[in-house]
Amino acid sequence: MANKLVRGSFIIFIGNIIFRIGGYLYRFLMAALLGPTSWGILATTLPFQGIFQTLSAGGLPPAIAKYVAEYEVVNEHDMARKTIYVALKIMVFLGIFFGVIMVFIVAPWLAYDYLGKPETLVPLQIVGLITPFSVIVGAFRGAFQGVYKMEYIVYTRAVEQLGMILFATAFVLIGFSVTGALWGTVIGFAAAAVSAVYIFRHHMAKYIPPASVDFKFTWRDELNLATTLVKFSIPVIITAIAEMLIYNICTMVMGKFLALEAVGFFAAADPISRLPLMISISIATTILPASSEAFRAGNKVALEKYVSEAYKFSLLFVVPMCIGLACFAAPILRLLYFTNPAYVAGASALAILSIGMTFYSIFSISTSIVQGIGNPRIPMYILVFGAILTAVLNWVMVPTLGIAGGAAATSIACFAMMVPILYMVFKLTQVKAPKVSVIKIFAASMIMGVVAYIMPKTTSWLFVGIIVCMIVYFFALILVRFFTQEDIVGLRALSSKFGPLSKVMGKMLDLVEKIEFR
Repeated sequence: MANKLVRGSFIIFIGNIIFRIGGYLYRFLMAALLGPTSWGILATTLPFQGIFQTLSAGGLPPAIAKYVAEYEVVNEHDMARKTIYVALKIMVFLGIFFGVIMVFIVAPWLAYDYLGKPETLVPLQIVGLITPFSVIVGAFRGAFQGVYKMEYIVYTRAVEQLGMILFATAFVLIGFSVTGALWGTVIGFAAAAVSAVYIFRHHMAKYIPPASVDFKFTWRDELNLATTLVKFSIPVIITAIAEMLIYNICTMVMGKFLALEAVGFFAAADPISRLPLMISISIATTILPASSEAFRAGNKVALEKYVSEAYKFSLLFVVPMCIGLACFAAPILRLLYFTNPAYVAGASALAILSIGMTFYSIFSISTSIVQGIGNPRIPMYILVFGAILTAVLNWVMVPTLGIAGGAAATSIACFAMMVPILYMVFKLTQVKAPKVSVIKIFAASMIMGVVAYIMPKTTSWLFVGIIVCMIVYFFALILVRFFTQEDIVGLRALSSKFGPLSKVMGKMLDLVEKIEFR
């Protein structure tokens, strides 16, 4: 079981990194090829696409994974297969239902009444065509997860993302603009659905054998199973929708109050600001099982070590990254969107959002710790609170402050979510917060930030600035005496996983030991 868990986690971890990069590539390509206004139209549809896909899935994929795993461990293969089929029926119904609702009711209302932008009607209607395919993929991914075949999930995601990128890019280049980009998304999900069905039919029989001839399952049994699945899925879908709204409420509100060009500027900056989350989310994924194990075993020493190191090593990299993104926002946008310099208008949003991502990084790690020690509903409540606060602040600040107001509203909401979840972490675990280490990280980051602030903000100086800031930050950490012998040991173990960079990191750590400990 341990080997399956480690193997499955590693596969999903690598897949998440690859597909997050693919997601950024899709956004960068669309922004560069479409231009600010058309990209603004596409960006306006993306939040609604995500919300309707989540609603259509009904939070059922995790439920499928849970119950398939439970039935398989006791060799109840018939019930495992029935769980998949019952959930698939529910999800297909929801997918078709919400697809029809989107095409004929929600899209016209959004385009004409809420947004007041008729040009968004057809793109929003195309979003409704995605949901039936996305729920099929989601159902089978839940089945794959339930039998620990994480590579099958990665395969379907690869088909989905490659299809989206290739067909969307081709259609846009041909001249179909925003509708072409969205038809590419439809084809990507359709291809992923076909691949999921193929994998299930041809490769899953060895894990979930075909139904027994004497297996009986009445409509009442099916209804009871459906009820069980739906009950489990309710908190899942609430959490998913709340988290999605925190990420996307800015764009949804901006679409109403601002020109589509401004929405395009914000949407170009938004994914860049979230790059530091790759670090915190990776650490959050690891800390959940570690904190759970230590908490259940009553090992307070181990729990305190896990919690302390999760915050220290995350903030050690996240804080300077966020400050660097904020200081070099304009040249970063100018470099990434070199085909259209107009996107540099999103620099203010990028700078503000980058600071907010520091708060959200702390929130994501804290959420995993709280979930790991057996309190999954607390993050759900805070996420719902955060989504509501984000919506209210955006509604107030966007009309007057534009995209900078939306970025500030999101950052304030992230801070407001960080505070209570941090309080709950240290109250529930009863461990000491690594205050001294965190203060030293922020102090070193501020020193680096001062240097970054006074450097020229041109594209030619960007790479020089990055190198200089890394050197300044490294020596600032030594100056504030951040490193301990235990930190050196941990960082050496971490550096060994960085391939060619491991030697460079090893020499840097040798220098730290020479300065601080000899």
